[in-house]
Parts: sequence; C-alpha cells; structure tokens
Amino acid sequence: MPAVPRNSNTVVRRVGMPVDGEEPMTIHRRALLTGGAALGAALAMPHVVRAQSLAPQPSRYPDDAWEVLDPRFSQYMIGNTPLQREWSGALWAEGPAWNGVGRYAVFSDIPNNRQMRWDEVTGAVTPLRHHSNHSNGNTFDFEGRQISCEHSTARVVRYGHQGPAEVLAETFEGKQLNAPNDAVVHPDDGGIIFTDPGYGSHWYYEGTVRELELPTSIYHIDAASGALTRLSDEIFKPNGLCFSPDYRTLYVADSAATHHPEPARIIAWNVEDNGRRLTGRREFATLESGFHDGLRADVDGNVWAATGFAGEGQDGVHVYAPDGTKIGQIKTPEGCANLTFVGEHRNRLLMTASQSIYSIFTAAQGAHIA
Repeated sequence: MPAVPRNSNTVVRRVGMPVDGEEPMTIHRRALLTGGAALGAALAMPHVVRAQSLAPQPSRYPDDAWEVLDPRFSQYMIGNTPLQREWSGALWAEGPAWNGVGRYAVFSDIPNNRQMRWDEVTGAVTPLRHHSNHSNGNTFDFEGRQISCEHSTARVVRYGHQGPAEVLAETFEGKQLNAPNDAVVHPDDGGIIFTDPGYGSHWYYEGTVRELELPTSIYHIDAASGALTRLSDEIFKPNGLCFSPDYRTLYVADSAATHHPEPARIIAWNVEDNGRRLTGRREFATLESGFHDGLRADVDGNVWAATGFAGEGQDGVHVYAPDGTKIGQIKTPEGCANLTFVGEHRNRLLMTASQSIYSIFTAAQGAHIA
C-alpha cells in the first residue's frame, strides 16, 4: 500500500478490513483489476497528484496567527481569512519570488538542491530545477528573468528567456565570493544588489565547506558593464534585503546571532545613484531572540521580516512601521525563513517556513514586483 505523507489527513484502511458495524468487504476480480490499473496509473503520474483527503480542521476567525501589537497594524489584518499550509516536503525552504506573468512563485529547497514552483491557480508544487547549486534567494528583474543566489558555486546567476543560466558574479578582487544569499533589482537601470554572508560555505548540508576568502559584505552588480562593487562590509551576516517603496532606502537583515555574540538586527541605508552607493547607515530594528531573514516592504513603507529560531509565538513574520516600531506579527507553526507578496494585487503573503510553505491574505499590498 502506498505510504501516506505524515501531513496528510487521508483516512486509510486496508481492503477487506471491516470497520465497527460493517460487514467484511468482498473483493471481486473485476474490481481488483480495475483498482490495480487505476493505482498503476496514479503511480505513473507526477507526484503532485494529491490523495483524496479530508478538509483541514477550520480555525475560528480571526485566526490566531494574527497578533496586533500597535493599532497601526489593524488596518492590514483581515479577520476572516486563515493561515494556510500550502505544501510540506522541504528540508529548508527559502528564497520565494513571485512571477506575475506565470502566476507562480519559485522557491528554493536548499538541502535538497532544488528549486520548486508553487502554482497560484492550482496550488500544486512541482520541481522547477534539480541540481540548483543549492540556490537560496531568488528574484525577478524587470524583464522577467529569474536571478538566483547559489551557495555551492558561490555565484549570482540569471536565467535568460531561453533558459540557460548566465553568471553575473562569482569573484571579487580575484577571490571567490562566500555564498550569495539574497538579491534585489533597482528599476531605473537594472542594477542588482546582493548579500554574501557565507552560510552556504559553513556545511555541506546547504552548499560546500570552504574558508571564507572575503569579508561578509553587500555588493552591487552594474547591469550595463557587469562591474561588481562592494557597498558595505560593516555588517556581521548580511542576509535578506529589500528596498523601501520609493527605492530610497535599503533594508538588510543582519542575522549576526547565528555566529557572533550579537543580536539580530535590521540595518537601513540611504540609496544613492540607483544603488551604487549606500550612505547614512543606521539601526532600524533589533530582535531580542532568534533572527530575521528575508524582508519585504509594503506600499505604505512597512517592513515585513521573516523570523525563525525565536520559539513558538515569535516565529513567523514581524512587521515594522517605517519608524522602526514593531506593530504586528503573523505567527507560523514553523520558523519562517523568507516571504514574498503574491497574486494579482500582491496582497497575499507567501512564506517559506522550514519544511513547509504557508500563505495568508492581508489588507497590505507588496511594494515591488517580486
């Protein structure tokens, strides 16, 4: 009998075994042959075909996932929408990016060395790329091309319209990059800013073990010349990042707490010359436990920060007002690594959370295309 996934609600009993109050089942040869053919056909189909299952136990509205810490967050909360577990089966899900044309989100399953595709229309999750070089963060540029940060090769690559990957960055001043983590694109000239904390170089589980040759840094790739510029190395573990809605501020999560006796922080800079320079470094927010990873901004300038390893009731998404005040949370059952706004109106939050992906509709709207 096929194995049933742990997270399935499918009710299973062996053929011929009676349930209390029932007569034993009789198996007819024709039914057995028909059932066997059907089973064979099902097993031959892609694994995204889902078993018939009972609907999940509904939650009482408003869903317990919402937590309002400041009245300003109330306007983004929807009282009659649930936190939904869309899929489970990753080892460490990361780097979601929304493709509005295809109506899908790509995300990475780093230890399994693959990229996955969540389809908004069907809800199906299917493999997009095997042997993704342990990719982490993904984004799309303003021509619809996918940009990925690879751990095991320590590269930033771009998938062109025909498919093959083009290497955009792999060395700086003759030294190999650490392990690029996450990236954003500036709309005015297509320049790319990415972080390079080196997580994919610390263990084979997420990349290739090697000594870091460069300081942990933030870089800029010039879209026209391909020139690579270091923007800052004054951050312990530069992780997720996002622009403010007007592209004048860059927010970067510093997950220092994973390797340094420092709390996790979000650092902000002023963006100069379309991202070729960063000025006015300042601390935007500090996290008492756990760390922030992926970041996204909404159209009102709030920063939505994926949060993990903070414990039950704190893991999920922390939301900060433009002045740095934490105004609300969306709690997830698993630690949350990254997030993106999806859908036609970018009002649905998709979260990569450890082994699963979750979604929840909000009254916010994501500020940027990916």
